[in-house]
Amino acid sequence: MQVTIWHNPACTNSRGALTLIRDAGFDPQVVDYLGTPPDAATLRTVLADAGLRPVELMRTKEAAFAELGLANASDDALVEAMAAHPRLINRPVVITDKGTRLCRPPETVLEIL
Repeated sequence: MQVTIWHNPACTNSRGALTLIRDAGFDPQVVDYLGTPPDAATLRTVLADAGLRPVELMRTKEAAFAELGLANASDDALVEAMAAHPRLINRPVVITDKGTRLCRPPETVLEIL
């Protein structure tokens, strides 16, 4: 099974999910989403697959959220903001053949392995 993780090594939750994936015997594709951010179409697909609204995938406490005035923004504006400012994307996002999840807490990844 293919396992992909949108990973930020500075994030405890992201490191925890990656450890759980590897401990379960998978060699995941690790995507540095900050260095190679997903485009808006990819974000929309991930949101739909995970059953999330854009605001649920956002780091609303990130300074850019307030600076960009996103508190009352439309879903489309939020997706575009995440594509342009990947620091706004909450992590880790894990994609497998069994589903897509925002893995907070990291143990959420076990649902799709």
